[in-house]
Amino acid sequence: MPHLCLNAISKHFDKFTALDSVSLAIPDGAFLALLGPSGCGKTTLLRLIAGLEHPDQGEIRFDDQLVAGDAVFVPPEKRRVGMVFQSYALWPTMTVRKNIEFGLKVAGLTVQERNQRIDEVLDVVGLRGLDGRRPHELSGGQRQRVALARSLATRPQLILLDEPLANLDAHLREAMLAEFRRIHSLTGATFVFVTHDQDEAMAVATHVAVLDRGRLQQLGTPEELYRQPSSSMVARFIGRGRTLPVQVVESGAGRTKVMLGQQLLDMPGEAPTGYGWLCCHASDFKRVPEGGHLKVELLGQVFQNGVFLSHCLPTEIDGDVVSLPLEERLAPGTSIELVLTGGWVIGDGGTGQTWAGRVTGRSSTCRSAVISVS
Repeated sequence: MPHLCLNAISKHFDKFTALDSVSLAIPDGAFLALLGPSGCGKTTLLRLIAGLEHPDQGEIRFDDQLVAGDAVFVPPEKRRVGMVFQSYALWPTMTVRKNIEFGLKVAGLTVQERNQRIDEVLDVVGLRGLDGRRPHELSGGQRQRVALARSLATRPQLILLDEPLANLDAHLREAMLAEFRRIHSLTGATFVFVTHDQDEAMAVATHVAVLDRGRLQQLGTPEELYRQPSSSMVARFIGRGRTLPVQVVESGAGRTKVMLGQQLLDMPGEAPTGYGWLCCHASDFKRVPEGGHLKVELLGQVFQNGVFLSHCLPTEIDGDVVSLPLEERLAPGTSIELVLTGGWVIGDGGTGQTWAGRVTGRSSTCRSAVISVS
């Protein structure tokens, strides 16, 4: 399976920039999730890798082979790429076996070779004994596995998955995520998986690329994105994180001293002196009777997984709503003090003017805007 490398890929549709100088590389056998909000460029990037679109700029390489670049474009049928679509795209009149066999016939394999390949992939995807059924006789999860088996049978260099779980209910999605992990482990294939659901991405991927408005925000392992986000967008998007404005006083050797309101904190991360962000999750906050790092006012609570997920608004700084699990139900408006047990400091990324506007005085619309957070 190839080492996938994209170098400064850009794609425009009329005046719309779908991708803006995206560069990334993943190792052989990786499971890459392309993650981001709707319209961020995930599917466009997948189609460029598949050869269904031409890049306007940049290069795409499989190992050392240039498949797209200046004056070079390898068509999709010669890239040895398997693609699984959201709609499955199965032939309704064909049996499972015939659906899988179709691509093998096109590839010119003998009957014996085709049967051997089909039996192999039926075992891999767990459909042995169902090869005589037609798509309408299968569940949604089984149809998805047929589509995956059809791609695996041709032994492609890459398996590309375009939001393959979007049409499944929650229970089937969980089952198919487990199947993808199992099949990836069995085959050692390189997978590229498009999703807007971060829980899906974090559950299956070895690497996650977060895109926003056509730009790559960060590429890393799920743990790196969760614990060490490189931008405020990633911090807020991954794990339902929150960012609090801080003043960076001193930074070095992986530690940073910041002012959170009137509190001086020593936190992990590195950032230039000046405006910055403290990135945190619900697990990073702990309620204390007094002497907390952050004073907040309770907006509301939701009973979830045996605790009350509590949404709170900082009262001494103009920060995001923060959430944390509490054991007891409290009345809205209750004053609470929190200490930070974790977090990650990043620079302001050139948005100091926006940050500074939040330091003094709370927007009159802030409270009404955050009351509805769930």
